[in-house]
Amino acid sequence: MALLDYQLPTDGLAGNYINGAWHWPADGALLSIENPSRRTPICDIGKGGAKEVDLAVQAARAALPAWRALPASERGKLLAELGRRLADNAEQVARLLAAETGNAVKTQSRGEAMGAAGVLQYYGGVAVEQKGETLPLGEGLLSYSSREPHGVVGAIVPWNSPLQLGSVKISMALITGNCLVLKPAEDAPLALLKLAELAHGLLPPGVLNIVTGMGEEAGAALAQHEGVDKVSFTGSSEVGKLIGKATSDRIAKLTLELGGKSPTIVFPDAIADGRLDNTAQQVVNAMRFARQGQSCTAGSRLFIHADIWQQLLPQVIAKAKALKVGDALDDEVDMGAVINAERYGEICAYVAEAKQQGAEFVLGDVLEQDPQGFTPAPVIITGVDNSWRISREEVFGPVMVVIPFTSEEQVIAMANDTHYGLAAFVFSHDISRVTRVSRALDAGWIQVNQGGGQIPGMSYGGTKQSGMGSEYSIEGALEAYTYRKCITINIESQG
Repeated sequence: MALLDYQLPTDGLAGNYINGAWHWPADGALLSIENPSRRTPICDIGKGGAKEVDLAVQAARAALPAWRALPASERGKLLAELGRRLADNAEQVARLLAAETGNAVKTQSRGEAMGAAGVLQYYGGVAVEQKGETLPLGEGLLSYSSREPHGVVGAIVPWNSPLQLGSVKISMALITGNCLVLKPAEDAPLALLKLAELAHGLLPPGVLNIVTGMGEEAGAALAQHEGVDKVSFTGSSEVGKLIGKATSDRIAKLTLELGGKSPTIVFPDAIADGRLDNTAQQVVNAMRFARQGQSCTAGSRLFIHADIWQQLLPQVIAKAKALKVGDALDDEVDMGAVINAERYGEICAYVAEAKQQGAEFVLGDVLEQDPQGFTPAPVIITGVDNSWRISREEVFGPVMVVIPFTSEEQVIAMANDTHYGLAAFVFSHDISRVTRVSRALDAGWIQVNQGGGQIPGMSYGGTKQSGMGSEYSIEGALEAYTYRKCITINIESQG
């Protein structure tokens, strides 16, 4: 394998894209980016801070009047063109994404690059659907509503799916007439910097700005900035609470997409009539093993009906075991690396605690403490119940607990016994059961008989401590990135 089998950004190494130009930080600070599969440096980039955030917000505010006045159809055309540019460079961007995130190019990063292009093109196409309503208040009164942008949006995205999530926030903010300051995760900013290179010269200066830096510096400065009208954050529930406190004093608008401990529920009829193999595969997909379990939607609590435990669990184990683990840039690898040493260590601690408490490991074991790369194999645990810490907290690694159930009421109670409420996966071909269970589950996004991810057009968001607001759909964009303005005109003739 070549020493460097991905292409770095060029101008983007400055780390900060502000007002249509690349800026190295004024204090010369640098941020080191590492390949988690190889535990080798990728490059150093400029590390922004409060000063760069302030410059970016000022640029966004200056660009706002002209951008919001541009017809939505024109804004949509620009987003669609950015999506086309990304699609044309998808392989190059995917390899860069695999290098910085550890997400396998074969199973994850190629799909993410094309998915991000699809997101930009989707929102480009639906930009014209920003419609208001006319109210029938009576003769002589014309009353109508319109959707207006909040203004300057500050967006913060995590490292597990940075290009896809960044593209969602870029798209939703810009088509609705807002200007944006985006802070990528410090561990994985390169693909988004490459996207900014592709956007250079396409979008008016100041409409899209990127500041790369540490969360406690650049991220905090962005969330607290008086010139930011709305914050959109995707990440952990703990950081989400801090973001909420930072925005509350000025009553800034807020969207939070936070953590999850998603249940996957399999009823007996899900494996009937030759469906066993497909159901097992979809369960593995729902767990996000191929992304090392680093997904808020990961179906990390698998509830199997006792009647099919002996049939389904061995198939799930076999499919997880068959995943090839290794270097994310290897085209033969299905499952890459955890993002960094801190995250790897936390996963190790969860697994070791469960082992000490007497959990049964039906796949995998306690993880190696000092690996050559942060590449853990799948772990599947039984002999636990819903009260164990590993069953209740978000491990954010390739660790799934499996718990039996015997009745619909029992499994709904266990599934809802969590402070999270982001996603759920239900496997049954009884439409009445599917309807009842889906209605009863505390989750904002439910997949039935499939373990796939989000598709543009779906409304995606959570309840409880999994967040507030929704994304991925035009409805979500309008709800989260605009406010409703009602205008009433007395048009009665003055005789």
